[in-house]
Amino acid sequence: MRWMHAAGRGLLVLVVIMAGYVASGARADEGGAQGRGPLTLATAGDLTGYLGPLLRGWNRAHPGEKVTLVELPDSADETHAQMTTDLRGGDRGRFDVLNIDVNWTSEFAAAGWIRPLPRARFPLRSLLPPVVDTATYDGRLYAVPYVTNAGLLLYRKDVLAEEGVRPPRTWAELEHDAKTLAPRHGLGGYAGQFLPYEGLTVNAAEAVYSAGGTILGAEGTRVTVDSAAAREGIGFLARGVREGWIPKQALTYKEEESKQAFQDGHLLFLRNWPYVYAVASAKGSKVAGKIGAVPLPGPDGPGTSVLGGSNLAVNAHTRHPDSAARLIAYLTSEPVQRQVLTRGALPPVRAALYADPALVRRFPYLPTLRTAVLTAAPRPKSAHYDQVSLVVQAVVQDALTGRLTPGQAVRRLARELDAIARR
Repeated sequence: MRWMHAAGRGLLVLVVIMAGYVASGARADEGGAQGRGPLTLATAGDLTGYLGPLLRGWNRAHPGEKVTLVELPDSADETHAQMTTDLRGGDRGRFDVLNIDVNWTSEFAAAGWIRPLPRARFPLRSLLPPVVDTATYDGRLYAVPYVTNAGLLLYRKDVLAEEGVRPPRTWAELEHDAKTLAPRHGLGGYAGQFLPYEGLTVNAAEAVYSAGGTILGAEGTRVTVDSAAAREGIGFLARGVREGWIPKQALTYKEEESKQAFQDGHLLFLRNWPYVYAVASAKGSKVAGKIGAVPLPGPDGPGTSVLGGSNLAVNAHTRHPDSAARLIAYLTSEPVQRQVLTRGALPPVRAALYADPALVRRFPYLPTLRTAVLTAAPRPKSAHYDQVSLVVQAVVQDALTGRLTPGQAVRRLARELDAIARR
């Protein structure tokens, strides 16, 4: 989720505590009307510390609906585990509003953990079109997009300029430069997020999609991964590790570890989310002023990013659905979405912000990011997404470490995903 977030930054939860506490359908003397009252908003870690000020703005405008910061794990996998444990616990649980990874929407909706939302209440027509699809399941809106994301290829523009080389547009160009230019400058060639966790699922899916393949059909009911394109995509990553232009250290990287390696001047190329551009460009970074960003390359030209980001959903058993909807509308409003970018370095879901001249001057990667988001593809949609992701992680790790050939990995993926789809 943010993807999402990186490990090593501690824990964060948001608890929105509101006056006028009233259970849904409770007596009028127990609190405010129309399902308003205290809320709990659960989220993963805030790497840039932007969310507290946003919620303080809500507090000032809504003195009966206040926000307090608490804790959930920083890692997307651990956040998912804690949220699902709470939601399975019965009654209403601790959380009223959940900031969930875009790919958890189908799972949470299918399980009956989150409630459908009225489309007319939220600014869906003002959002980038692909992000709205991540908030739907079985034709209904179950969440509202909050931040989006698409992977970019970050690169050392000073090194490429010195060599007279343009940023790579194809896998062949990326591989060539990672093999030849990087060693001349004492750099590792290319890295992504290859530790077995959600980030590896994302990187593997991007490789498969970029080669023209898919993993699952609509809503996870049909397995489509057994293809030449999937073998090519997984083979590209496995070859990089085997030949060394993907450093073996990258097999231990999540988002934050890979960001730090790039920021410390150890990599020529890095696949990561746009927040890394902002952080690595900040004062004090060893590569500040030396980095650029382009779309991810593919076999014959620009590749396909996985659509990242997070959606805001409402617990099916919340006692205060009106307050929950009001908070979501606030967090997706244009002024707040602007601050999501300027304070949090997170890609907003409001389409108009990507053409704002002042924002483009401050965040020059925005036009590239907009293109990447509009052409991005979601991770496989499935009511059993957590199981799908774990299978992808395990099998692709075996391919990267040489325990399986790409062909063997794809066949095993097909078998194991088919077993999940039949459940």
